[in-house]
This record gives sequence, C-alpha cells and structure tokens, in this order.
Amino acid sequence: MNTLALKLTVTPLLILAASLASRRWGEAVAGWLVGLPLTSAPVCFFLALDQGAGFAATVSLGSLTGVVSEAAFVLLYSIAARRSGWRLALGAASVGFAFCGFLLTKATLPLWPAVIAALTALVVVLVLMPRFATTAATLPRRPRWDIPARMVVATTLVLGLTALAPHVGARVGGLLSTYPVFATVLAVFGHHSRGAAAAVQVLRGLLIGLFAFIGFFATLALTLVPHGIAFGFVAATLVALAIQGISLWAMQRR
Repeated sequence: MNTLALKLTVTPLLILAASLASRRWGEAVAGWLVGLPLTSAPVCFFLALDQGAGFAATVSLGSLTGVVSEAAFVLLYSIAARRSGWRLALGAASVGFAFCGFLLTKATLPLWPAVIAALTALVVVLVLMPRFATTAATLPRRPRWDIPARMVVATTLVLGLTALAPHVGARVGGLLSTYPVFATVLAVFGHHSRGAAAAVQVLRGLLIGLFAFIGFFATLALTLVPHGIAFGFVAATLVALAIQGISLWAMQRR
C-alpha cells in the first residue's frame, strides 16, 4: 500500500471534516473529533505490519505517554494565548510538548503507570485551563482561504513527523505521532481569524477527546502481542468509539 498517497489523501480530508464540524457545531466539537487517534492509529497499524506486533505495542506505550505531553501543550498554549498571539502561544506549547516528552521517554513508564499519568494529566489540565468570556456574535467571519490553508499545513506537518518517526525508535516515534497536528492547525487558524477564545475551545475539546485516545492505545498495548494485529486494532477501535460516545454525551450535558 502506498502510504504517501494515503497521507496526501486522508490528512486533508480529515482536516476538512474537522473544520466543517467546527463551523457547524463549534470549535469544541472539532477539537473533540481530532482527539481520536486519526494520525497515530494508522501510523501504528503500518508499523505493526512492517515491524511486527511487539514493535507496535511499544509504539502504543509511547503514544500513551505522549498524552501527558499533549496536555502540557494545551495548558501552555491556553495560558500564553491570554496575553500573546498565536506564534508565541504555539512556540511555548511546542517547547512544553518537547520538554515533557523528553522527560517521559527517559522514564520509560510501563503500561498502567502510563495510563494513570495520562488520565491524571487530562483531568488536571481541564481544571487549570483559563476561561475566555466571549460569544459567537463577537467572533469575526473566517476568510475564504482558511480551510484550504489548513489542509496544506496539516498535510505538511503529518509528512514531516511521519518521515522523522522511524529514525528515532519506537518510544520516541510513538511520542512524535501524538503531536496534536490537527488540533494545532484548528487552534492556530481559529486564533488568527477569531481570537484566542476560539483556539482554547478547540484545545478544551481536544482534551475531552483524548480520553478515547487513551482507551485505544491502552487496549492496543494489551492485546497486540497475545491476540494479533487484527484483533488488537478492532478491539482498540471499539473501546475508543465507546469512550468517545460517552465523552460527547458529557459535552452535550455541559
């Protein structure tokens, strides 16, 4: 299978779907949608086919620890966005992601400590995130080039990250695959065109969606080696969709 063609096709379609979802249901729903492992799951699947189930299970552990780095990214972006534009906010968030990821790859957490650390990070950041007082009526209209530019930027980032991942090992590769490419594109473009409140709404939705991400990779790490690739990915997908449905219900209740 030509993975380059897949990336060039699937990535822009996914960011298009998420962008249209943000226009229809709001930025938080778009962030929640891209909380699913839309890039890391296909990467892990192809690695399982090429490198074996054991290698992919290790990548899954790296993806779980990457959730902590994603939570750090969200918190730092949200704090920086209160007083600065998207460039400084994105820079601070990316540095925080890299620093946190560096520490976690040195720690090499086993499965259940990694799951607990990821869940704790999501809950803590959801509590600490700043809130922005704004209404939809105060937000400016998006320019016509907004969605095409999002598609180009997201595809470029995915190509770069996936090209780098095989050269840095399974754990670091799993971590790199968790860099929030889609959420970053949605947040930065929202921040640029509609203000910091729109970006933070995307990132808050991302945090809620990441609970399903944790369920996916925890299930994958548990099932890949003993039960095989097909069973592992089917089970992980079902668990992620179940958690995602519960989180959507919780968002609607709020």
